[in-house]
Amino acid sequence: MRILIVAATAPEIEKLTSDLRFADFDCDRGTHIAAELKAAYNSHDISTLITGAGMVATAFAMGKHLAQNQYDLAINLGIAGSFNRNISLGDVVEITEDTLAELGAEDGEDFITIEKLGFGESTFRATYSLPESYGLRKANAITVNTVHGNDASIKKLSGYIDAQIESMEGAAFFYACKQLGVPSLQIRAVSNYVEKRNRDAWKIGLAIKNLNTFASKFLMELKVES
Repeated sequence: MRILIVAATAPEIEKLTSDLRFADFDCDRGTHIAAELKAAYNSHDISTLITGAGMVATAFAMGKHLAQNQYDLAINLGIAGSFNRNISLGDVVEITEDTLAELGAEDGEDFITIEKLGFGESTFRATYSLPESYGLRKANAITVNTVHGNDASIKKLSGYIDAQIESMEGAAFFYACKQLGVPSLQIRAVSNYVEKRNRDAWKIGLAIKNLNTFASKFLMELKVES
């Protein structure tokens, strides 16, 4: 099975790439691999793609890469913010639907989606679903150019879209996979709540740790499913 692991930044999947020895020169690729991932590495053709932060960088990198390479599954891994306080910091969630929340037009205080304007679509969905046995919470997300950090804009957003998670790449990832017919899965770990910026409250290290732990578990168990 050919698998592409996509992340915006290298630190978000640093543990996984280290365990799979992707960070080394090609001559050392796959040697001294973490014991628990050896079977997954031997059973699948696993590649990684670091796109850069944001939807534009993600769409460009994905389009360029997928035009030249074919995969059976693409997995977007990353950290994210949560609007939902019932989701704990560090929790890992499966994004089933993601929307380009800013794609449309303003009409005074109202927002008109690109769908209502008749110029396209802004919501995209995963085409690969995790088995229920993984026990991950399923969530809807939005993808934005500017992460929310203002009470007024957060309240306004909640008036026209229902989302639990916010990132800067997810919907662009789904869009690229849809355009090129690649099964897609998006997994996010919550590093912070969507609120006025409060870096002291963020749990980036915990989110990255839990994200990479899940990714390793998924790749190890995928051997049985495939």
